[in-house]
Amino acid sequence: MSAAWSSRLGRIGAWFHPGYGDDARTEFAVEAETLGYPVAWLGFGPTSVADLAVVEQILRATSTIVVATAIVNMWTNDAEEVAASYRRITSKYGDRVLLGVGIGHPEANSDYRQPYATMVDYLDRLDAGGVPADRRILAALGPRALRLAAARTLGSHPYLVVPDHTREARRMLGPDVVIAPEQTVVVGTDPEAAREIGRAFVSDPYLELVNYTNNFRRYGYTDDDLKGRGSDRLSLSLGKHTFALFSFWHFLKFNEVGIEAPLTAQPLN
Repeated sequence: MSAAWSSRLGRIGAWFHPGYGDDARTEFAVEAETLGYPVAWLGFGPTSVADLAVVEQILRATSTIVVATAIVNMWTNDAEEVAASYRRITSKYGDRVLLGVGIGHPEANSDYRQPYATMVDYLDRLDAGGVPADRRILAALGPRALRLAAARTLGSHPYLVVPDHTREARRMLGPDVVIAPEQTVVVGTDPEAAREIGRAFVSDPYLELVNYTNNFRRYGYTDDDLKGRGSDRLSLSLGKHTFALFSFWHFLKFNEVGIEAPLTAQPLN
């Protein structure tokens, strides 16, 4: 990763859920830029967004913030079309675009098979389409996918991970690869109410998606942690409530061993 991109991504970005419409997320990004956030991360899920229209809309409404896709699903978005959209947008807005791509989940994609080979092929096609390796980032959870992210992209944008995952990814990939985990936060004064909001968000659908549950098991979480709405232990590892600002305690948990992870904070309320 270049020093310039390290500076551009900063330490904390703003992550906007796909449940909000394009116009709302554009307004959020304008406000995030005003508040000094360096990156607006746009969640998409399995939606077809190959034209990257909302990315261009947000770039048109802002002046400095980087817009990152988080992520463009490989099953529902043709790599050649995505690459053409990337070239179109960067010809107007330069290097304010970070193309996040990922494999998604078998529960959401009936064609899901051979995920590693599919990721390699998709990155090959982005190469051929003129998307530079250091202007894209890969959603990666397991060790093999993390190594692919380090070898073929700027790094990894993992969603719904515990601090141990980020620590292990940094140990595995070294100091120069971007690891930008999404971090859910709940703003409020009541810890119990905040935990209920977080549990409702995590349990449906995320605790029903095998890619996430398998990843939690890698770090010592058991069936008891994953059943129902999830255990207190899992809930506290995945999200924090905070009174007004990002939880400093949880930020330290992700950074206490020098992992230098640019967190992407997603508010739920």
